[in-house]
Amino acid sequence: MKKVLIMTMAIGMILTASLAQDNPDQQLQAAVARLGKATAVKDYRQLAIDFAGIAAQQKNNWLSWYYAAFCNAKTGWLYENDGERIEPFANLADEQIKKSLSLLDTATQKKELSEVYCVLSMVNRAKVFINPMTYGRQYGPVAGQYVQKALALDATNPRAVYLAGWEKYATPKMWGGDKKKAKELLEQSLQQLNAQGAAGTAPHWGKQEVEALLKKLK
Repeated sequence: MKKVLIMTMAIGMILTASLAQDNPDQQLQAAVARLGKATAVKDYRQLAIDFAGIAAQQKNNWLSWYYAAFCNAKTGWLYENDGERIEPFANLADEQIKKSLSLLDTATQKKELSEVYCVLSMVNRAKVFINPMTYGRQYGPVAGQYVQKALALDATNPRAVYLAGWEKYATPKMWGGDKKKAKELLEQSLQQLNAQGAAGTAPHWGKQEVEALLKKLK
């Protein structure tokens, strides 16, 4: 408990110092820029803390909560082979992305909703990774449904196309997996990502994930 308290205080001091230097909009821009360079668990864990701190200042900004959730979900994915470590990150990501969802006008913000559904898919997939035998049937279909919802709202969303390709890659052939189709989807996603470029604070992650998976399919 003492270690947890000390760590919490240290994080609070870091966030306070950061808040004193920049306003939340500037912090969000800087954090999104750092996200593009993140590769390891420690990167995403720190970014999750940073985005949560920004969200505390921008309670009505869906993007702050979205990015905090994404980073926690991504941490869960990176811990795929260490299921015992995933649950707290998956649960926190679930809370944060639902907060992001609550801030959207679902009647008019279709593209934004598509992005949120992508992270909801990742959250549910992270829960599968905790124990596939136990949670696969519960959360796996939900993860797939969110991908389809994201595509239905925005068929040009490269992150939704990437997740569809990931599913085709990771699913056994007997259950609908298809490496050839996975490659087609991933190549489509990469083309869309290259066309999208880095769009400020708007979601534009995915290129490194797509390229890494395409290497496995060569």
